[in-house]
Amino acid sequence: MSDEKKDVNSQQENVGKKGINKKLIIAFAGMGAVIVGLVIALILVATSGKKDVDSSASKAESSSAVASETDDTSEEDSVADESEDEPDDEEEESKDDKKEKGFIISYSGDNSWQDGDKVMTGMEIGIENNSDEALKEWTLELEIDQLKSCDGWNGNFKVKGNKLTVTNVDYNGEIAKGGSTSIGCNIGTGTKLNVKSAKLNGVECTVKKGKVSQNNNNNNNNQNNDKKVTEKDVKKLLKRTSKAKQGDDWLHTDGSKILDKDGKEVWLTGVNWFGYNTGTNTFDGLWNSELVTSVEAIADHGFNLIRVPMSAELINQWSEGEYPKANYNNAYNEELNSMNSLEIFDYFLKLAEENGLKVMPDIHSAETNASGHTVNLWYTDKVTVKNYYHALEWLADRYKDNDTIVAFDLKNEPHGKPNEGDAAAIWNDSKDANNWKYVAETAASKVLAKNPNVLIMVEGIEIYPKNIKKNGDYSSTNSDDYYFNWWGGNLRGVKDYPIDLGKYQDKLVYSPHDYGPTVYQQPWFEGDYTYKSLMKDCWKDNWFYIQKQDIAPLLIGEWGGFMTEPNLTWMTYMRKLIKDNHVNHTFWCFNANSGDTGGLVKDDFVTWDEEKYDFVKEVLWQEGGKFVGLDHAIPLGDNGITLKKAKGL
Repeated sequence: MSDEKKDVNSQQENVGKKGINKKLIIAFAGMGAVIVGLVIALILVATSGKKDVDSSASKAESSSAVASETDDTSEEDSVADESEDEPDDEEEESKDDKKEKGFIISYSGDNSWQDGDKVMTGMEIGIENNSDEALKEWTLELEIDQLKSCDGWNGNFKVKGNKLTVTNVDYNGEIAKGGSTSIGCNIGTGTKLNVKSAKLNGVECTVKKGKVSQNNNNNNNNQNNDKKVTEKDVKKLLKRTSKAKQGDDWLHTDGSKILDKDGKEVWLTGVNWFGYNTGTNTFDGLWNSELVTSVEAIADHGFNLIRVPMSAELINQWSEGEYPKANYNNAYNEELNSMNSLEIFDYFLKLAEENGLKVMPDIHSAETNASGHTVNLWYTDKVTVKNYYHALEWLADRYKDNDTIVAFDLKNEPHGKPNEGDAAAIWNDSKDANNWKYVAETAASKVLAKNPNVLIMVEGIEIYPKNIKKNGDYSSTNSDDYYFNWWGGNLRGVKDYPIDLGKYQDKLVYSPHDYGPTVYQQPWFEGDYTYKSLMKDCWKDNWFYIQKQDIAPLLIGEWGGFMTEPNLTWMTYMRKLIKDNHVNHTFWCFNANSGDTGGLVKDDFVTWDEEKYDFVKEVLWQEGGKFVGLDHAIPLGDNGITLKKAKGL
């Protein structure tokens, strides 16, 4: 009982002693009870109305109110306190809309690994412009504890002492008032990642660790344009072309070959185009280019497949009816303005089909994050393994009647080192949570249950035991006990524990990744390496034996880089391997904003790097001077033919 209640009771006792009639006292008390009851009812109705408006805010406030109550607070008091403390809708909305002024730098490090004396971290950095003016170009200076190295993308990165300086590239120099952009890097430090301070164009910034501000700059060129964008007929835009024949383009395997429905051997020669994994929620580069002409250009240049990196988180949001905003240039892509991010993906599939292109979704990361690919496994604290499976199942089910999507890459680059224990991807016959072989088989079965027609790409891991009998459980933390390769590039385990898809074994394709010395100076690049030495020291035992022994087909999901030494020599050897053996592949990448490789297009995402394209063109499927597509009815771009007209390999 509260002190306030005690005072009321004592006053009543004193009044009674002075001779007030008991009936009057009872009447007054009854009237008071009725009034209090009415007040409480009104307050409860008003409070529940507010909760319906913003349940998340109300829950937080209710929890706070409950926690602050003392044991002797009356019911009436607690209701009154809650109604007084809870702001009305208008106040709550203004509080949510209020943003910190100036420049906000947010950063996160979702994954880290040891590299000699360095702690490497996949770092994402958001730059939010809450100043009163748009930025035309920018220079970001970060002071970072024990900074040692940095290799980044979406900017020009320079390390000097503990200072990291990043300047914009052509496509992200302008940040609108209220807009934001994101950059990323693999950063090496002598201790756990810690950003001490930040300056943008010489101005001190607020630094926040945690959720990173994603690209939200799509109105740069028309943010203050009052002209209304014409609404398009979305259903008409999404309607599939009448030229296509559904179901005649599914592929299957036979030994190391991929075949069409008629048994004709095909060659998948594609390209990667990312963005659905980064927070852009559509393809990166549409801030400078048009989706329609970009898809046409890819087809016209002879790529017959597009590998599309995506996050499981985004796919699951779509499955729940949530559509995170797609960031692109509204003026250049006017028809997209009436679509949500899922509808834009559907529209892309239609455009791909119209141009004779096929598509392969790739679960590039669990969470939506430009650095999400640095996370070892297919799940995180936020995205569970069930969420991961659900994303694949939902996507497979949604597009089961669309043979534009002919394959699924189950997960990009599972990896991890011996000292990371259960946090590292392994490959054996267990049902351990981190056993990629077991998870890949489980994921494949879920996809094929929804659509038994698609190809299944299974990537490798990073490490594999040298002695599988003694160390098959990966209990050793000694690096000398393991073979190492690129993330996703170690498929030695196939020899001991091949993937088993049961009756769908003819849908299996193994998909390693391989890169050159500009991405990382691997041991096999030491000295004067040759094609033969690369085959002996890396390719053969890690994955090429799979094709050579006719176990299954290969598709090199990522390869590429800058057209300069020391990278060019490796690229030339890799191209030779692909060409001589007709290895399927998807080149990394179309995007200009791939920091450690560059792209097939320049910073405007329109102008092609002709030197690089001419290099890759040699390993695009061609017959009689024409590019060969994977569609039986629609030719590949303006310079290609249908699969029906092709002779096959």
